[in-house]
Amino acid sequence: MRRGEYLEERMPDLRASVEEYFGEVTGTQAVGGHELFVVKSPDNPVFEKILVGAAAYEGKKDQLAVEFNERDPAELIAEGNVDAAEDAVEVKNEFLLEATGRDAKSRRESMKRDVEDDAPDAS
Repeated sequence: MRRGEYLEERMPDLRASVEEYFGEVTGTQAVGGHELFVVKSPDNPVFEKILVGAAAYEGKKDQLAVEFNERDPAELIAEGNVDAAEDAVEVKNEFLLEATGRDAKSRRESMKRDVEDDAPDAS
């Protein structure tokens, strides 16, 4: 998210947004001390399971925590679900754009900067 933006402002009802994009939330799961929504049977057959929620850190704004568990591509091809892969990429990008206000290119560049900032100095 950009400076001054907050997850709860972008997605006031995170659970409803998750269900709109991915399917019914079937429960919650604690991951790293954060309670995340679980979608066990996502609408798109590419996904096996999705975990998503707000990760709260003391003194910082909430961050979006997401884990997409995807099926083996060979399985999808054997079942004739190849077209679902394109839809899966689209729905992930649309969800992340709504949640963070940043498109895929912007998120990629930000992650690249984070990695470069964390790299040990080679001098």
